[in-house]
Amino acid sequence: MPADSNIIYMSTKQVAEYLDLNEKKVYSMANHRILPATKVTGKWLFPKVLIDRWLMDSCHSGMLSDRMHITGSDDPLLSMLVAQLMSEGDHQEIISYSSTGSKSGLELLSRGYADVCSIHWESEHGNRDSLFSLLKSYPNHQQWILVSGYERHQGLMVRQEMASLFESNIAVPQQPLRWVSRQKGAGSQRHLEQWLTEQNVNVNELLYTATAKSERELAGYIARNNADIGFGCQAVAAESGLHFIPKLTESFDFVMSQSIFFRRQLQALINLLNQTQTTQLANLLSGYQLTKSGELLWRGQ
Repeated sequence: MPADSNIIYMSTKQVAEYLDLNEKKVYSMANHRILPATKVTGKWLFPKVLIDRWLMDSCHSGMLSDRMHITGSDDPLLSMLVAQLMSEGDHQEIISYSSTGSKSGLELLSRGYADVCSIHWESEHGNRDSLFSLLKSYPNHQQWILVSGYERHQGLMVRQEMASLFESNIAVPQQPLRWVSRQKGAGSQRHLEQWLTEQNVNVNELLYTATAKSERELAGYIARNNADIGFGCQAVAAESGLHFIPKLTESFDFVMSQSIFFRRQLQALINLLNQTQTTQLANLLSGYQLTKSGELLWRGQ
């Protein structure tokens, strides 16, 4: 289970004293998912950092409701939509987005340092079982929900002059190519390893020249000829002028606490995802399919 030795967990009695409530009320709030908590061996535990965050969010209809921080997986369309929302605002609120990789984003969400985590963990056919299992491994997942974003094409990126190498049905992993990997816990690295497994190749058998912290950094290594090949989404390959070989379609979704779903910045993002202009932008970027954006997929159970 992901954990951090710096996180302080409080008992029901400690929370009752901290919030000046009786223990019965704290139990009720925990059972109704009002307070961020997790149950271990029949006892409720409350991460203090999230209790403090809950208090801040509760002040004056939400002291922090004028901001929303998105972290997790890297994506060009999401980056452009966040920039659009900020440019259309009146500078009375802020929406920020930083790419950290899928699992690092979940860790930041779990610790209360992010409001939303963008994540791509599953490929094709809408099967998210392993994603649900991943989410349940975090101690405060009972307060989380999973909301659908869109689908993306994932595959191999190479420079245009290397495109002819992939026209024939060659065994790509057996070629003397310089690979760029992603950091541990990144969704793209997970997809690469799954694809290699299907080719009966161990990921450690490849020749790596660099490890990228984002898909755009990965594309940069290839575009500059510091490496030959990497695994990422079609839109990133297109914006870097790289040749793209599709291998799978993945789901790009959003994880957040239940209260964040109703925050106006999140609703504005979902509304924007369902606009015709966003579909046109996605087609321009290439490799996207927007359907059922904003649909609730999972509720912390």
